[in-house]
Amino acid sequence: MRKIFYLGIIIIIGSILSSCATAPIKPPVYLPKEIYPQPTGLVSRHDVFHIVAPGETLWRISKMYDVPMQNILQANSLKNKAELEKGQRLLVPNAAPIVPVISLYPSRKWKYIIIHHSATDEGSSLYFDKYHYSKGWEGLGYHFVITNGTKGKQDGQIEVSPRWLKQEYGSHCKASGMNNRAIGICLVGNFNTEEVSKKQLDALVYLVGLLRKHYRIPLTKILGHSQVYEAKTDCPGKKFPWRELKSRLIQ
Repeated sequence: MRKIFYLGIIIIIGSILSSCATAPIKPPVYLPKEIYPQPTGLVSRHDVFHIVAPGETLWRISKMYDVPMQNILQANSLKNKAELEKGQRLLVPNAAPIVPVISLYPSRKWKYIIIHHSATDEGSSLYFDKYHYSKGWEGLGYHFVITNGTKGKQDGQIEVSPRWLKQEYGSHCKASGMNNRAIGICLVGNFNTEEVSKKQLDALVYLVGLLRKHYRIPLTKILGHSQVYEAKTDCPGKKFPWRELKSRLIQ
């Protein structure tokens, strides 16, 4: 009886070990590389009000202004960081000048960068998010928005879309299947009638420089919406400074 008992235990243990050996192995989780410039030297700090954009978290906002998350929670009488909502107005105490927080993910699907203009006088990621929802889209169609100093945002401020944070395909250029393989960047403004501001162009050079280096995107694949085959548009406008942008990107 003892032999039968021990044999049964050995069989059970063997079956458990074999089932563990054949269990599916979860793929590794690749965390993004977060790029955000650090304040250097003496910087002017003061309290600011920040309007929460789509996809923004307390961590991201704290890095944007170089302010500890706990300080922002206390200043707004919030109990936890999960309470943030799109459009919420936050007091950021003792904030440094705002900097962009750009997430760079390991991915091989991004082959192009497509540049757009909003063809509007004002805008922000929150503003476009509401508009795109009204058209039946799943929120903001671009991956990045570069603002022009309207809708409570600074001139040249880089806003990161939830589509980029989730590494989702865009909804900004259907022609030639670019939604599935191109990073979409929208500059607020109508560049058929006005010039791109210096701060917007500086921000675009910085952002495109980071993206093209990380994803190895050649200059020939940095296009305006109108330059995509079969795209019927004049976006990003007749006054868009292509020559200056390309010359600065190769420096």
